[in-house]
Amino acid sequence: MRNWHDTTGTLQGDCAWEEDLDLARMVARKLDIPFFYTDLSDDYRRRVVEYMFREYENGRTPNPDILCNREIKFDAFLNKALELGAGKVATGHYCRKEMTPEGLFRLLQGTDRNKDQSYFLCQLDQSQLSRAVFPIGNLLKPRVRELAREAGLPTSERKDSQGICFVGKVDLPVFLQQRLEPRKGVVVEIYRDGSSKVIGKHQGAHFYTIGQRKGLHIGGHKRPLFVLSTDVETNTVYVGEGQDHPGLYHCNLTIREKDIHWIRPDLTMQRGEERQYSIRIRYRQPLQDGVLQFDKDMQIHFREPQRGITPGQFAAWYNGEELIGSGVITTRS
Repeated sequence: MRNWHDTTGTLQGDCAWEEDLDLARMVARKLDIPFFYTDLSDDYRRRVVEYMFREYENGRTPNPDILCNREIKFDAFLNKALELGAGKVATGHYCRKEMTPEGLFRLLQGTDRNKDQSYFLCQLDQSQLSRAVFPIGNLLKPRVRELAREAGLPTSERKDSQGICFVGKVDLPVFLQQRLEPRKGVVVEIYRDGSSKVIGKHQGAHFYTIGQRKGLHIGGHKRPLFVLSTDVETNTVYVGEGQDHPGLYHCNLTIREKDIHWIRPDLTMQRGEERQYSIRIRYRQPLQDGVLQFDKDMQIHFREPQRGITPGQFAAWYNGEELIGSGVITTRS
């Protein structure tokens, strides 16, 4: 599938969709299987990219890869595959799927914990999982490449993809300026004693994200500056010196009730209930111990302060190796 045509902000050589298309054809030819191509760029723009623009405009940092899996790969693309007569869709995600005795699907971490991609599938539902196949979830990455070499596949040495799903690596401010206008504002440094001072200017708070280090272009500090928070209403970017700045660390986050998603509907929490789970707030982050409390909204309380909790990103909770549910982070404290 091709999901993107506009190259605005795309770094050259990082989104070579023509090469992807050629390689897919070559693999199909090698395996002697039919090859089909579909253009889902309208769905992708409407359901993923427009969401990205809205979130950045409102001062949040979205995760387009998670949206791409929920809205495109396991929805728009899945529907196209079903129209062609396919029964399921297989992907290269490093994760596994099992079924409970009651007939519900469990989404599990991949055997290769260093490559585990279950987090990116944290918004899938039971219907989508029923059509999903993860054939490499039980393998380690070196073994996958070894099998590809043994099969003579032209993709065996291909580098891992990076950047925004189906867009590639981008200069984010340039990419966002397709829709979001630059707005001059000030950069305020927050010192460890709580005092603050204006130390620079920027072109729009919506172009920055929590934990960001590059792109500030402000000198005169012994250690790097990091974005602590942004305020799109006042168009202010708040920064602190050093990656251990206390402003980067928080113990709590909130997820609005409407943004809570359960992969396992039989494990939905009731109001007033609390449970202990392992939680992840970004891809490849080690699982963190915490408590989920559900009342009007979902509150997650971590045992240890977490660096860079970012509104707009997804928090996902696990029971052992099983991903149980997820939600969009609204606030932190």
